[in-house]
Amino acid sequence: MPRLLVIGLDGATLDLVRPWAAAGRLPVLARLMATGAWGPLRSTLPAATFPAWTSLVTGVNPGRHGVLDFTERVPGTYRVRFVNGSFRRMPALWTRLSAAGRRVAVLTVPGTYPPEPACGVMVSGFDSPLATAIDGSFVHPRALYREIQRAVGRVPFADFQEVTTGPGWHAVALARLLEGVERRTKLAAWLLERERWDALMVVFGESDTVAHHFWRFHDPRSPRHAPSPFAGAIARVYAALDRALGALLAAAPPDTAVAIVSDHGSGGASDRVVHLNRRLAAGGLLAFRPATRGRVAGLVRAAALRGVPPRLQGVLVRRAPAAAGRLEGIYRLAGIDWSRTVAYSEELDYHPSVWLNLRGREPEGVVAPGAYAATRERVAAALAAWRDEAGRPVVERVWRREELYAGPFVERAPDLVLELAPVDGYSPSCLPSAGAGPALRRLVPAEHGGGKGRGMNGAHRQLGLFVLAGAGVRPAGQLAPADIVDVLPTLLALAGEPVPGGLDGRPIAGALDAPPRSAPDPLAEAALAPRPFDGDETRDLAARLAALGYLEPEA
Repeated sequence: MPRLLVIGLDGATLDLVRPWAAAGRLPVLARLMATGAWGPLRSTLPAATFPAWTSLVTGVNPGRHGVLDFTERVPGTYRVRFVNGSFRRMPALWTRLSAAGRRVAVLTVPGTYPPEPACGVMVSGFDSPLATAIDGSFVHPRALYREIQRAVGRVPFADFQEVTTGPGWHAVALARLLEGVERRTKLAAWLLERERWDALMVVFGESDTVAHHFWRFHDPRSPRHAPSPFAGAIARVYAALDRALGALLAAAPPDTAVAIVSDHGSGGASDRVVHLNRRLAAGGLLAFRPATRGRVAGLVRAAALRGVPPRLQGVLVRRAPAAAGRLEGIYRLAGIDWSRTVAYSEELDYHPSVWLNLRGREPEGVVAPGAYAATRERVAAALAAWRDEAGRPVVERVWRREELYAGPFVERAPDLVLELAPVDGYSPSCLPSAGAGPALRRLVPAEHGGGKGRGMNGAHRQLGLFVLAGAGVRPAGQLAPADIVDVLPTLLALAGEPVPGGLDGRPIAGALDAPPRSAPDPLAEAALAPRPFDGDETRDLAARLAALGYLEPEA
């Protein structure tokens, strides 16, 4: 049976790969593109890590697989809970191959903690409850963890604090990113040499992280550009990833189909800041009250991140007595007067969206269920009509959630999902309002290099990439854009397995040597049941995400 090697490059973009490959700076990718098939890959909307990777490995949209973010709303509250891999309600690539009796190895794919009992091995991705590196809790089978330690040593993620990016930070970050590529390559190559797998999938996150923090040094046209010795940092990480591809291809059997995929692309961020809740307040749709608790939480967090080593931050946050689910809610929603609020935003930079304050769903909802549709249209119209000082739209498109998603989990999505209008090709930042003030503003130069939660200078783009080569791939060259849900059926076809009916995606047109086989889906959605994080796991995960800048710890 054909063998499969899938290498994920989180956030990788053809905007960088194509010119660098043509210039000889990425020779392995250039060879794969010249001998195989490649093209843009449309991500989910929004182009966020968890829903995008989960759609890629399941072949269905988030409304069917159920993972719409790394948290989800707790019904009847303004709190959130952490999502893990068991919340995925559709079978993934490795689940399907395992059911067919194929041996699989799955390494550091986002959204895979806790590890699944696959037919083979799994090392979970970055959502696992740990601060800096893997431990036995995210290795299946667990006994393999000791072997990994002996063979490759400590296996880190890019787990260094990404909030405060002051003097010396970029040098440390770049060194950690390059080290992360090397260690993950070593782990994947060791597994390839250890056993003749039917399929191995590994995801590298370094291409995403370096774009978030180093884009303004790389791009002289960026409105945040600053001359820097780190102007070549993104190119160095991409070159390291290209060498990693070469090492893994050398370790793989010759009869292997190779797929290089990214969950979304990357690009530069504008110096424009959008405060959605301030805009809603200006339109009479939201009211503020004093946000003392949220301000105190932010001050305590900032002090901890400045003064405490990253490995100890998790220990401190885990000892906090408050329930971890309140961490997000306090920061996102502190300062809102619910009795006078019709609509509100969590103001997530990577996921700009709006919820209605719906009676019966929100604990202090004011919108009657019968008025839901009309109220949502009123809010959508107010956002679509928003213009900047030059008369340009601030919001490029307002999506009703059912326009983006279909399936049993659509109601987990915000009521409205927004695409903010780019400014001269650069993405605005969506940042917390923290009370009254202008709904639109410009970053001052001192803010141009802000870390997570402060408007990073690199942002996600919807178009990622796919590159297919090797056994079963037609040397078609550049193809039309594909959808992220098309990856799973393409991989199954390359692995010699039938493509089940009922998926949202279909094999990428023009990429396969032979027509794929089709068959009814042997795996039922009902066979997958979520296992929420327990208390200790939730506290650990909250600490880890807070240390990385995704969450704000409570005072």
